[in-house]
Amino acid sequence: MKTIAQKVSAQRTLQGVETISYTIDAAGKTLGRVASDAAQALLGKKSPLYVKNLVLPVDVTITNASKLNLTEQRIKGKEYTHFTGHVAGLRITSMQMMLEKKGVEEVIRHAVDGMIPRNKLRKERMKRLTITA
Repeated sequence: MKTIAQKVSAQRTLQGVETISYTIDAAGKTLGRVASDAAQALLGKKSPLYVKNLVLPVDVTITNASKLNLTEQRIKGKEYTHFTGHVAGLRITSMQMMLEKKGVEEVIRHAVDGMIPRNKLRKERMKRLTITA
């Protein structure tokens, strides 16, 4: 028996279509180019079956993430902000700290996540992204 979450995710995905897989090689490419390619594939815009209000059965794999071309200026200058909602709750993390703590995979995931529209399909689409170092 399916749970409510499984029923809802089944309603939001395009049924009767084979899974399409895309592989993106990140070696020597910049972060933005890799992230935009992955976001377009996750949205389904590279497929002729594109439907705006459904999640396509697309699996996106990013390989060679550790060989991504990140400049030293970008690593030192880029900052990620998060506001907790409390007084003085602004949390700022530099890219250098994120690379040390969580690795390149989290930096790529954050960039792709920022390129996906903020709606109910976002979580389903991000589940289909796989990043390997």
